[in-house]
Amino acid sequence: MDIIVKVVTRSSACKVESTGQDALKIRLTAPPVDGKANSELVAVLAEALGVRRGAVTLVKGARSRSKVIFARGISATEAASRLCC
Repeated sequence: MDIIVKVVTRSSACKVESTGQDALKIRLTAPPVDGKANSELVAVLAEALGVRRGAVTLVKGARSRSKVIFARGISATEAASRLCC
């Protein structure tokens, strides 16, 4: 399942929020340098979805604030209920 996210880096805490649109807003503590924010994003989403880290893949937007993430091993309804804020 594809998940569209808007990333805010250098926040005080990692947090998944709803934007009220089709995307999720995810706040990360990592800076957007050397892939640190992307790595933390994958870890945060894997934990929130309850899947292993290898099941979450960054599909699009590695150098952008808007990203598309693919998560294997979880249905769209189950993901929505786990990520809903």
